Amino acid sequence: MKMPVKCLPRLLMMLMLSLNWAFAASAQVAPVFAKGADVSWITQMEAAGYKFYDANGVQQDCFQILKDHGINAIRLRVWVNPADGWCSKNDVVAKAIRAKNLGFRLMIDFHYSDSWADPGKQTKPAAWQNFTFAQLKTAVYDHTADVLTALKTNGITPDWVQVGNETNDGMLWPEGRASTNMANFAALVSSGYDAVKAVSSTTKVIVHISNGFDNGLFRYMFDGLKNNNAKYDVIGMSHYPTAANWPTLNSQIAANLNDMVTRYGKEVLICEVGMQYSAPQATQDMLTDLLKKTRAVSNAKGLGVFYWEPEAYNWQNYSLGAWNTNGRPTIALDAFLENPPSTTPDPNLATNPGFEYDGIALQTPTGWATRATTDSDADKTEGGGHTGTYRLTHYKATAYQVSTYQLRTGLANGTYTLKAWVQNGGGQKTCQLYASDFGGAEKAVALPVTATWTQIQITGIQVTNGQCEIGLLSEGNAGNYCSIDDIEFGLQATVTGSKSAQARTTTNVFPNPVRDQLSVEYQLEKPETVEISLYTITGQFVATLLPATRQTAGKQVFTQPVARNVSPGLYLLAITHGEQRIVRRVSYGQ
Repeated sequence: MKMPVKCLPRLLMMLMLSLNWAFAASAQVAPVFAKGADVSWITQMEAAGYKFYDANGVQQDCFQILKDHGINAIRLRVWVNPADGWCSKNDVVAKAIRAKNLGFRLMIDFHYSDSWADPGKQTKPAAWQNFTFAQLKTAVYDHTADVLTALKTNGITPDWVQVGNETNDGMLWPEGRASTNMANFAALVSSGYDAVKAVSSTTKVIVHISNGFDNGLFRYMFDGLKNNNAKYDVIGMSHYPTAANWPTLNSQIAANLNDMVTRYGKEVLICEVGMQYSAPQATQDMLTDLLKKTRAVSNAKGLGVFYWEPEAYNWQNYSLGAWNTNGRPTIALDAFLENPPSTTPDPNLATNPGFEYDGIALQTPTGWATRATTDSDADKTEGGGHTGTYRLTHYKATAYQVSTYQLRTGLANGTYTLKAWVQNGGGQKTCQLYASDFGGAEKAVALPVTATWTQIQITGIQVTNGQCEIGLLSEGNAGNYCSIDDIEFGLQATVTGSKSAQARTTTNVFPNPVRDQLSVEYQLEKPETVEISLYTITGQFVATLLPATRQTAGKQVFTQPVARNVSPGLYLLAITHGEQRIVRRVSYGQ
């Protein structure tokens, strides 16, 4: 059939509109991956006088510090009638406004209780205690809609809403207890869902269960919800591993995330994660791995990861935050940065290598132990670190014998190196850095007598039993002292016959602290292009010190006056060449 000429313009217009729509649809990108933090304690902490500081010690709004660490979403819990007013509707709205003003996405977590709701307790609000089940469903709907409407009045629409918190056995017990009445729990979830959608059809509704590694629990709960026609959009999980078991639990939660997508066709999200603040490097490693695994969930259905109360320090005995006791964030939060300069090929396996984890002087620093009979008070941390604030010192007014050590287990067998920066007043019978219990004879090196920081090392530590004790041993006379800082313990560099293998660069930065002039000494195995850059301790780019420059093989020394436009403080120095990137922490301009 021949198309009349006069119809062609209209046809072309329709075709163009169709093509534009198709292009727009194909050009849509997946929602921004959520890198979140639950900071529901923040207003209560601030009211109690708590202050927050960036890595350089500058006081800032905690929300801004989180944003500078790559956090792009905030989670806030809601209680119905809390006795002290914290986490009430008004408190939540105030925090949500702050989050909105800084461009954060938002998750609201309804506990449907006047206080904590979790796997062990799902207590009904006092005002709902005598409600019938029908009244409970109405109360869930009305409370959910009321809070979300208050947010909407302030121009805030949450991206996600949890209907219940860690509902491993339902909520609003006993009526909504899943193990005794799954249908009631499903009905309460659907009531919350309906309220959310009535206020915002675009907000996604989450059912949140703890122990994300437990696939059996999740199948039981979500099979039950499916069989009772519960309405929800996203499956949420909690995840609280330890420094010892996180690789295993991360693998298990990744398998569970993918199983939930396959089994139920739902999106998935880590609503809570946390690990011991005193092991920040392990926490950073865990988070980096968890973020990667969540991004890799099948069909792009892994929506994000939220850290639970990272800002908590010295607060209500909670120890799974990501903040030092001095009010500054730990390096754990660096995992949320888009491009943190942390891909050094020689990871440090020592715990608390700079004696900074607690942010205060301690008799026994976190991660270390003392071995002594009557002289357990002869070691302590104190100010005057090589970099950072603190160092470990051995000293006593009377003669003493003491060692400060840590046993590293779970090591891959191989050849290791131990390094430390030291000062030593001399006079001891014994004063040495040592490595032992690795399957061979103990190795040790005496600390030189030096008033300035000097780096020493032990090479060729051949681990054959998967462990190694590292430490400082002193047998001193009255008044003798020595100090160490910035411990490095890791696999020793090796060169193989592979064409792709490269020797790790031996890199020295001196002096450190850098006051007037910076020098970087490194060895190139072949001609390569080298670039040296400075980053904040949290990974933000500061300056290029050496633009990309082609250099010959062999020993190279880069020297440059301290940049006067860079504020004094702790920084990361990144030396990039070929496929390698070496990162060193430096005290720059001080």
